[in-house]
Amino acid sequence: MFKGHPKGLYVAFFANMGERFGFYTMMGILVYYLTAKYGLTGTDAGIVYSVFYGLIYGLALVGGLVADRTKNYKGVIFVGMVTMLAGYVLMAIPGFGLIFTLIALFVIALGNGLFKGNLQAVVGQLYDNKKYGHLRDSAFNVFYMGINIGALYAPHAASGIIRWFIEKQGYTRNDLLPSLIHKFNDGTLTGTDSSSLQELANKVTGTTVTDLTAFAANYLEAYSTGFNYAFGAAGATMVFSFIVYLIFKRMLPDVKKEEETGQKVVEMSKEETKMRLTALFLVFAVVIFFWMAFHQNGLTMSLFARDYTVQEVGPTANLFFNVWSLTAMIIGFYGFLTLIGKGNSMTSKAIGGLVLAGGGVAAYYMYSTFAPSTEFSPELFQPFNPSFIVILTPIILGLFAWLNKRKMEPSAPRKIGIGMIITSFAFLILLIGSIGLDPFSALTENSPRVGVSWLIGTYFTMTVAELFLSPMGISFVSKVSPPKYQGLMQGGWLGATALGNQMLWVGSYLYERIAIWKVWSVFVVLTLIAAGFIFSMMKKLDRVSK
Repeated sequence: MFKGHPKGLYVAFFANMGERFGFYTMMGILVYYLTAKYGLTGTDAGIVYSVFYGLIYGLALVGGLVADRTKNYKGVIFVGMVTMLAGYVLMAIPGFGLIFTLIALFVIALGNGLFKGNLQAVVGQLYDNKKYGHLRDSAFNVFYMGINIGALYAPHAASGIIRWFIEKQGYTRNDLLPSLIHKFNDGTLTGTDSSSLQELANKVTGTTVTDLTAFAANYLEAYSTGFNYAFGAAGATMVFSFIVYLIFKRMLPDVKKEEETGQKVVEMSKEETKMRLTALFLVFAVVIFFWMAFHQNGLTMSLFARDYTVQEVGPTANLFFNVWSLTAMIIGFYGFLTLIGKGNSMTSKAIGGLVLAGGGVAAYYMYSTFAPSTEFSPELFQPFNPSFIVILTPIILGLFAWLNKRKMEPSAPRKIGIGMIITSFAFLILLIGSIGLDPFSALTENSPRVGVSWLIGTYFTMTVAELFLSPMGISFVSKVSPPKYQGLMQGGWLGATALGNQMLWVGSYLYERIAIWKVWSVFVVLTLIAAGFIFSMMKKLDRVSK
């Protein structure tokens, strides 16, 4: 995948991988933490979640503006990494109130705003060199895969840490208990809820609990502190990113030095600048609705996983929920690609065959050790998106290369429009799976639940959409942005993401008030409207992307 690319892509790939580990840890567990630790409703947690994610991307405008003004992109990235690390350290400290958590979230968002857009801008600068320009789209696909390798392991690590800490305190994890405990503390338990609390308390302790007041306080403390430890692990991966970046940042371009030595001075007419900025803002308007829909994976789709999806899986499904068997299958898949790849030497093909066989044997061995039924935590749906990214990236790249050879490859704007249509199909899958679920009944362990295939199918389809849209969008921005606005326009792309994230709360608001299938239908309609809009502007977008 890295063949022919500049070495700086390696640096960006691994620096971003560690940062994204922390990011996806937050995506996987933040809503659960807010509802469990502070007793927030799904709507209120959704507002905090929306504002946090909005700031993460919205502050990229600030980071881009600072970098464009100073031309010190690498220095701003460095400050962003240090700031993010400080935020994760704050999140790892247990025992503080909601205000402290909100401050910590703001610090993480500020650091991310300084880091993310400017790193994307620097990757784009690598491909401003004509020697590498033809590899720009594939570069951002590779860069994007680095994002998702970190994301693949983050929820598994968080889940393992949380479960380990809770068990260390003498309990087992149960995600229905925190809500019941908050009702118990508030004096709002119904008769059914009271019975459920007693039953679950006995289950997680392995004894008959006689003092529910003491149990409630102790269990809630153990449960929420486990999340603090998981946030600490996210900070540890930031240290990895920091070290990689610090050692190898010299491989990345330095615009400030180039301009000071007169190596690179680019001017663009006002008319050309205006046309390019107009095209960029049109794309930004469309992707607002994509991210509003896509990032429901950390909000309403996470709530759906907790409330309406089965909590146990058989051995076959567990192959995908167990991080080690999933890793073995991914390794085996890449061995298969090496085995069948055109142009690979016989030695490479032989190694690929061995890797395929080793991955397959390892996965089968783990399958044979799985119990007939295995419980899993709801955040373990989160790795499906990054694992599908890792699996599908070479396939999508191969598809685009095949189309390119036949002069049939869609332009970046067309790929974005196609991605929006595919997103609507993803929510249609979830809509069909949700028909018949009652959103207003009391949730217990015996509540009706659907199989895991509905969410997995939705994640798979959304991942295909994401690969058509997100890396192509970043590539489009890096190619079309006027040189003096590179950081700001990458910030604009992330700012559009921020606006979409600011509207995430709409999903959680509807989730608590209307039938579940109607929630998903809203996103089906919104993404189809956005797709129609971008195709109506396609001639203008294609003109500036050539």
